[in-house]
Amino acid sequence: MGTTCFPELVPGRPVLGMGLILAAFHNTAFAKPTVHMQPEGNVTLVTLATYFEATWPTAGYQPDEVDTVTLMGSQVRIRPTNQGYTYFFGDGTSEGPTPSPGGTYPNGDITHTYPMAGTYNSHIDITYGGEFSVGGGPWLPIDDTVSIPGQPQTVTVRTAKARLVTR
Repeated sequence: MGTTCFPELVPGRPVLGMGLILAAFHNTAFAKPTVHMQPEGNVTLVTLATYFEATWPTAGYQPDEVDTVTLMGSQVRIRPTNQGYTYFFGDGTSEGPTPSPGGTYPNGDITHTYPMAGTYNSHIDITYGGEFSVGGGPWLPIDDTVSIPGQPQTVTVRTAKARLVTR
């Protein structure tokens, strides 16, 4: 190696940039939400309000969990954030995107009433945003999103008939 009159042309240490951080964000093993519904057992009745809620598997990173990676020798933390859930009920209708993960009876805010008996495949998709932190510094927003389809769940909708009985 010799001397040069143009030191700005000599390659230096590579710099950690947003391109690498965005690539790490897109490579994050995001968790896929699963449908939990009430009534329990994935069986409901025609015209009965059915409550939906996003639940999370142990695999993958769900909203507010932190994935730590090393990029260019620096520790980078990536924290997925919820940008919106979309609930697909399997009968051609959906709700969302909404910030709500849903909930159970009686306070859940995502409900659906099936108009006809049948078997439907429901699922919840999530759009993740994110934040990152380099070397323990402040959390900064990631200006991008990733949409992840949820795990499908079969819902059986039955018709109930009232009958008078003698005791």
